[in-house]
Amino acid sequence: MSIKNLASLSRDEVKNLFSSIDTILTDCDGVLWLHMKILPGAPDVLNKFREMGKRVFYITNNNVITREEFCVKCDKLGFTSTKDDVLTTSYLTACYLHDIGFKKKVYVVGTSGISRELSRLGIRSFGVGPDPLISDVATLVMKDFKLDPDVGAVIVGFDEYISYPKILKAASYLNHPDCLFIATNTDERGPSFINDCVIPGTGSMVAAIETCAGRKPFLIGKPSTYIIDAIRKRYNVDPERTLMIGDRCNTDILLGTRCGFKTLLVLSGVNTLDDVMNWKQSDNEEDRGLVPDYYIGKLGDLLPLLT
Repeated sequence: MSIKNLASLSRDEVKNLFSSIDTILTDCDGVLWLHMKILPGAPDVLNKFREMGKRVFYITNNNVITREEFCVKCDKLGFTSTKDDVLTTSYLTACYLHDIGFKKKVYVVGTSGISRELSRLGIRSFGVGPDPLISDVATLVMKDFKLDPDVGAVIVGFDEYISYPKILKAASYLNHPDCLFIATNTDERGPSFINDCVIPGTGSMVAAIETCAGRKPFLIGKPSTYIIDAIRKRYNVDPERTLMIGDRCNTDILLGTRCGFKTLLVLSGVNTLDDVMNWKQSDNEEDRGLVPDYYIGKLGDLLPLLT
């Protein structure tokens, strides 16, 4: 198992590599931008890929916005995109329920990105927004607590308003075995744009509800088998001629490994080269699945090698 520094390859080696690639799947936060800050050179690299005749798709565990809003963000930051280029977990979660013929209500621990994607497919939902503990737990349970009998699924995504009442309600719905438990993704934390600040990710919210409910969720996002099937179904990719680019090894790189894609880790987001080297030396097969084929400091560092 080898890992190569893409920046150390010759132009001919880089040319040979990209001549063997037709499709490029890229993560976004930590690869192309940090929140609303463009990572230098990233738009130019994606434009160069398209100029070279590559298909470029955005594959993100972001569940906060709709695909249309994602395209608006791309436009503001200088990235070319269309709705068909984008797979978000909010969209895929709605697709999953629609595909299985779901007809009941959904309790959402998450944002309006999820509820609006559900609504577009005719699926009713509620729960988005603040739901703080007003008095105490006893009052909540004895006076204010009431379950909607028409709820057939709980979706957990990123929720900056996560609260005790939301965890209580989600776990109570999930106490019924027929109620579906769906997690958009389980990213532990997001890329930080301030030193020493840890940004809790969706995974921390999923873990709280999973612990209380005593059940594992059905996972939609990277690196789940569902998103793998969605990529194959929608994009008709040839795994051997596909490159997955990401900053997080247990989602982006593991997805690529499982799909048989070539993988490129950028060191501008979550994981470091030290992380990779530790996994590379591990005796654990699961750890070795986190090791990318290539790495580079940031995506923009590729541009001189492609021109």
